Amino acid sequence: MAGVKGRSGGARSGAGRKPKAVVEGLEAQAHGGALKRQKAVTVPQETTDMLTLLQKVALGQTEATSLQVRAAIAAVQYTHAKKGEGGKKDDAADRAKAAAGGKFGVRQGPRLVANNK
Repeated sequence: MAGVKGRSGGARSGAGRKPKAVVEGLEAQAHGGALKRQKAVTVPQETTDMLTLLQKVALGQTEATSLQVRAAIAAVQYTHAKKGEGGKKDDAADRAKAAAGGKFGVRQGPRLVANNK
């Protein structure tokens, strides 16, 4: 029936997204869907390094909310560098500078002391 006028195209039955079932306890949104609301209570933490806080949370020694953990992950990037962040070329350049400090270091060029007047 591909050539019949008015019979091709249009919506197919059963196509598209299935309607979501609204569950009690979820808050309906204006744009559709539902949002589960939870009130997070902040857990007081001692003033410490963010990396130490994350290690304590990972080992189960302290409790923190998900917001506190996410903030600690974001802050730890600025205080601690990753092990492989420098790269091979940077490591080689650092080793070359350390080796050049002695006998084979870069020397100062010759000074011109002659005055041609």
